[in-house]
Order: sequence, then C-alpha cells, then structure tokens
Amino acid sequence: MKKNFFKLFKTKKPVIAMVHFPALPGSPLYDEKKGLDFVYNSIEKDLINLQNAGVDAVMFGNENDRPYELKVNRATLSTMSFMIGKLSDKINVPYGVNVLWDPISTIALAVSTNAKFVREIFTGTYASDMGIWSPNAGKAMRYRNSLGRKDLQMFYNISAEFAYSLDRRSIADRAESTVFSSIPDAVLVSGQITGQPAKLEEIKEVAKIIPKTPVLANTGVNLDNVEEIFKVTDGVIIGSSLKINGDTWKNVDLNRAKKFMIKVRSIRKNA
Repeated sequence: MKKNFFKLFKTKKPVIAMVHFPALPGSPLYDEKKGLDFVYNSIEKDLINLQNAGVDAVMFGNENDRPYELKVNRATLSTMSFMIGKLSDKINVPYGVNVLWDPISTIALAVSTNAKFVREIFTGTYASDMGIWSPNAGKAMRYRNSLGRKDLQMFYNISAEFAYSLDRRSIADRAESTVFSSIPDAVLVSGQITGQPAKLEEIKEVAKIIPKTPVLANTGVNLDNVEEIFKVTDGVIIGSSLKINGDTWKNVDLNRAKKFMIKVRSIRKNA
C-alpha cells in the first residue's frame, strides 16, 4: 500500500496543502456581489502560492461551505468541477479533492477533474454537528470502480471533525478494522475541528497497528510541530497554518508557506 502512495507523491513524508474554496453558490456564506470571479481568483492565487512554496501536492476542498451538509447540492459540485477544470493548466503537482462531507460527491468530483486522490469520512458512525453521520465505504468504493477509476486513491479520515464517534473502540482498533475491511490507500488522524492538531499519542497508536498503510496527520500541522509529527507519520495535510495569520478563512501566505517547506526539506535531508 505504501508503495503506491509514495509513487504518487514521488517523495517520502509528502506535504499535501489545502486550496480552500470561498463559499460556493447554494451556501449561506456565498457572496453574490463578488460572484464566481472572486471564487476563481482566490483558488488560483492560493494554488500558485503553494506551488511556488514547493508543496508536494494540493487538495481542493469546500471548507467555507458552512453549515456543512452530508449530501451537498448540485451547485456545489458543478461549481467546484468547473473551477478546477478552468485551473487545470496551472496545476503542476498531484492534486486531490474533498467535498465536505459527501463521499459520493467527492468521488464524482475526482472523476470529473481527473484528481489522483480523495479525502473523506468513509467509515464509522458519528453524532455530529450535521446530525447522525453514517457513511458507506462499500458503496463509495464500488461507485469509484463503476466510473473506471480504480487508480483513484482513497484517504480515509477515521477521526471525524465536528463529531463524536459512537464506536467506542480505541482509534487504533478502528484503524486496524478499517484497513482490514475497507482497503484504504491511507488513513488520516484528525483533531476535533479544522486547524486543531490530532493527539500525537493517537497518531502513534494508529501508525503502530497498521504499519503497511500510510498514516497522515490531517489537521493542526504547523511549523512548530511538524518535526515531531513527521517522526510518526508518512506525511501531512496542512491548511490553516499556511494562511495569513494562520487564519483558516484567509488566503495562503506565501512567506509562511515557504518557511514551512524550508523546514520540511531540512527535516527530510537530516532524516
């Protein structure tokens, strides 16, 4: 499993950086006055800054579509697909997608945009801010295969943000069971909400119990903790700490992103 993961990113300990869409049509926070040009200009700017900083991959997500839904509207999906397609000639790193919090829409978006990987909550049952949350990994993977994309790597977030797992097994036990039953290409460990670090001890427990599957820190990675996190993970997904003032809802700060990647390259070299 790790062989395919590292082949995709062409490096060990890849840094996957988030390109967060502004709120999209159909979302309560969508700004009709600024319109779609604002949306496109925002993601274009973030993409270019992240690539100039030297990140290994990017992932497009609709983080600003609050309140979140478990089944997104068609406008969300079609707008994201259009925007990524419009931007495609400027993307020069591997890219993935995540449509919060809808696994089927995430896979549909990946197929329509030729993304290489997806991130979602594919397993488990949760009490969440969006209500009872119970995805279906079997349905999602069969949908992926039916669209001719068996190569599409599926990253399973096993500690859902904005939610409480109703499965009282330890996170390590859930990770082991997920790998056995659902065949993820990578397992992600998250903090409670966007921008908050996952517990390092939980990441260690997960990595120890599924040594053949890539394990990534999914939230809260920053300049101060990345070295410790890299000691126990196969890579990181990062968003908020690369933004202006570390604010999730602002655009990427090129200087912050460059500084982070300079440290990452130093860690890799010394390792």
